[in-house]
Amino acid sequence: MTTPPRVIDAHHHVWDLTVRDQDWITGPELAPLRRSFTLDDLRPHVRAAGVDATILVQTICVPEETPEFLALAAADPLVAGVVGWTDLTAPDIADALAALREGPGGAHLVGIRHQVQSEPDPQWLLRADVRRGLLAVAAAGLSYDLVIRPEQLPAATAAAASLTPVTFVLDHLGKPPIAKGETAPWARHLRAFSALPNTVAKLSGLPTEADWHTWTTADLRPYVGTALDAFGPQRLLFGSDWPVCTLAADYARVVSTARELTEALSPAETAAVFGGNAARVYRLGS
Repeated sequence: MTTPPRVIDAHHHVWDLTVRDQDWITGPELAPLRRSFTLDDLRPHVRAAGVDATILVQTICVPEETPEFLALAAADPLVAGVVGWTDLTAPDIADALAALREGPGGAHLVGIRHQVQSEPDPQWLLRADVRRGLLAVAAAGLSYDLVIRPEQLPAATAAAASLTPVTFVLDHLGKPPIAKGETAPWARHLRAFSALPNTVAKLSGLPTEADWHTWTTADLRPYVGTALDAFGPQRLLFGSDWPVCTLAADYARVVSTARELTEALSPAETAAVFGGNAARVYRLGS
């Protein structure tokens, strides 16, 4: 009997507000997120959707969060990998990464991410200290997740072009302006980024870039179509962006929408987008 391909949600979060605040959750629109979200909250949703494993992604840039996430991964087979945070600009970044790998659950560290979208310098990724940190991430056998705005895509492309050892994983397709119904200049920038062999992207976070209350699958189709054309199904990873996605859709709708938007793919291509690519990019075990 053939074993069905493993389905991996390549992007979700958890947080515990009794441990620390999530200072980005402000204002009435984000009020539904102002509570703790745990793996036990997520578990019934992934089971119902046929998801086998997940990638837990950092939420805030503090050093304490990543060891906590690694401990969660070590204790819960649902989490296959952790994309954590460390200071890319620190002179001792190689030692910091080694310490994370050697600590409890360290084998689950698969990538690093920073809130580049919040950096005021549009060329932040091209700074010498950041570039040095990115190379240290690659030397540690880790990928680098990019959470950026569309206008930051050119800098990301320049960084990826000059730092070929680094695998850059673009979260949320670079946050295209779906709610405005615009594709330019985002599509042009995305294609330039995708032209580099050390880049991949996540089909994640799209409903929350659309109108949260009225979006339809058709609203997302031009953006997913552009990504499929640019990266191909071998360089795209499905991610739910739970619980942030719940502002616009429940977990089941996020998964079913992603399935609908990729229904023209072959079975092998579908298996790649919904698990195989995440396993390869994040170097997950079987």
